[in-house]
Amino acid sequence: MPKIELSTEVQTVITTFEVTPGTCQDVLELLQDAISEFVSKQPGFLSAGLHVNDAQCRIANYSQWARREDFLAMLRSAEMRVRSRKINEMCKSFEPVLYDVAAIY
Repeated sequence: MPKIELSTEVQTVITTFEVTPGTCQDVLELLQDAISEFVSKQPGFLSAGLHVNDAQCRIANYSQWARREDFLAMLRSAEMRVRSRKINEMCKSFEPVLYDVAAIY
């Protein structure tokens, strides 16, 4: 479960995927498999949530990691590179961006 706090100890990553309504469900399933079978078992993984917009042309993955290095190690692993290539083939684009929490209301 994501926990949003003003803390420099947690690395937040928001990844957006640009898809088509025809590929949205397939990409969503690939992401769910990647998270449940591999990503969630990596050192430093804390939580992840997948979001789909109404038009089914964007998917957002909000994830939290204990450290920036944990996320980068997962992303660079051989298994994740294979999974990312497959996901990339079905997307117009995708971009992971690392964020720090700036404010909470």
